Amino acid sequence: MATPRVTASGARWLFPGIEEDLAAALARELRVHPLTARVLAARGFSDAGEARRFLSPSLDHLHDPLRMAGMAEAVARIRGAIAAGEKMLIYGDYDVDGAASVVILKKAIEMAGGVADFHVPHRLRDGYGMRAETIEMAAAQAVSLIISVDTGIRAGEVVRGARERGIDVIITDHHLPEAELPPAVAVINPNRHDCTYPDKNLCGAGVTFKLVQALIGTLDWTAARRARVMESFLKLVSIATVADVVPLTGENRTIVMHGLAGLRSVRNAGLKALLEVAGFREGTAPTAGQVAFRVAPRINAAGRMASAEDVVELFLTDDAARARTIAAQLHELNQERQQTEAEIVRAILEECERTPLTEANAALVFCGREWHRGVVGIVASRLVERFCRPAVVLSEDASGQAEGSGRSIPAFHLLEALESMADLFTRFGGHRQAAGLGLPAARVNEFRERLNAWAAARLSAEDFRPCMEIDAVAGAHEIREESVAELLALGPFGFGNPAPVLAILGAESATAPQIFADKHLRVWLRQNRRMLALKAWQFAGRAEELAPGARVDAAITVEADDFARGNGLPGWGLVLRDVRAAGSPLE
Repeated sequence: MATPRVTASGARWLFPGIEEDLAAALARELRVHPLTARVLAARGFSDAGEARRFLSPSLDHLHDPLRMAGMAEAVARIRGAIAAGEKMLIYGDYDVDGAASVVILKKAIEMAGGVADFHVPHRLRDGYGMRAETIEMAAAQAVSLIISVDTGIRAGEVVRGARERGIDVIITDHHLPEAELPPAVAVINPNRHDCTYPDKNLCGAGVTFKLVQALIGTLDWTAARRARVMESFLKLVSIATVADVVPLTGENRTIVMHGLAGLRSVRNAGLKALLEVAGFREGTAPTAGQVAFRVAPRINAAGRMASAEDVVELFLTDDAARARTIAAQLHELNQERQQTEAEIVRAILEECERTPLTEANAALVFCGREWHRGVVGIVASRLVERFCRPAVVLSEDASGQAEGSGRSIPAFHLLEALESMADLFTRFGGHRQAAGLGLPAARVNEFRERLNAWAAARLSAEDFRPCMEIDAVAGAHEIREESVAELLALGPFGFGNPAPVLAILGAESATAPQIFADKHLRVWLRQNRRMLALKAWQFAGRAEELAPGARVDAAITVEADDFARGNGLPGWGLVLRDVRAAGSPLE
């Protein structure tokens, strides 16, 4: 069992209980550094074969898409529509996940000999989800098949309306369904209660990718051609998988590892322009972290601040000049998004200063007049990071309707909470950690009270404290090129597969830390004559804890540094995640 300790940051350090014999066996059988073996053991790998499969994920490891409920029916209906020359409409969502899904499905249908138009709702004008007005528009244009991507699992009424107008619907989604599925021709969602598909954690683009995989599998192509096409689609799917913050394990790990590697060589004009404006040189592949912070926000900026149809056009156009223009616009929209987000966060923090939060605030709900609805989800994420409790941020419009998004902590099932008070909402949906909702502004206070009461009954004070999960205790002498390369090979890192956190115990702060950019530190730690140089982000306020000669325990991670590698230096660096006085007592 993990053993908790408290640090000056307030975080609990959770040390793993590792069986040394198991770690030694893994090191021998896998021929890896003992430190790598200890990390693998801490993450639950007890079998060398399972660990080997994790370390070297192959596209051959992807499951047969026909194992997913509804897949065979969906492929047969699409093949029939292509053969009959029917009009098809792909109905997507306005985020990275939805836009990527639209692009890969549209291209796949065209490769299979069909034609499909697409519709992506406008976040501010249309709101989230499938809408009856769009079905009316499709009926007027003689569309006979609508395929949803990354949306639709709770659109039962809309699907019934489509059937009444003679339109078949195929739903592909990954969000949690209601008890009754929409009355569609096929519903593809690994989270269906009756779906036995092994991997439940695919994002919307991942589910769409499985549909594309099944559809391409019916074509009279060589195996080599099918493989090339599917690998090309993985580039966008990997970006969507990282952006949607699903666990980077199982199929998601395979998708992201191969998809990101493919970004070293990009032919798509839009993707090439996007990577360029995000600061990546041709021939380099971004890490999952870089995708999350530099690539995905630029794509999402269109759906948040303007129209996600621009993103779809970006990835569909063959015109390099047009692609560069759209990519530049996305860059500008992202800068606007950052400024708007900062203004709302500042307003909320000022409110918190006037009315400080206490332990009685088990969940947070903030609502402002005309706050930009395109950024409230990001703001909610910032509040969860800062206050370590569920947060919902809403924007009230002139009509008296409040719309917004919520984010949660691991211990709290946000969608379950919303379902317990469904009478409040005009709409809601999502999953455990994130949800979108709308309700009359006059009921926001009632919502705040009910959500707080629900959370207070299920969360304890310990749930509101951040945790630092330590993967292994390491000696400074173990942090060398060989072991670092193996640790980095455990990536791509992200939700569900974070970068390993190592504890260096009883180190000495060798010299005074240096402040840079006003808020960060450069730190030098020494242990048994071995010196480690680290960067400490947002640590300027904790410089006293690292005074020269201070004896400390340090929680550190290793990160890749392509810039340093490109300049002939080691292609990695160390990051200080937390620090405490050496030998701090157990709680």
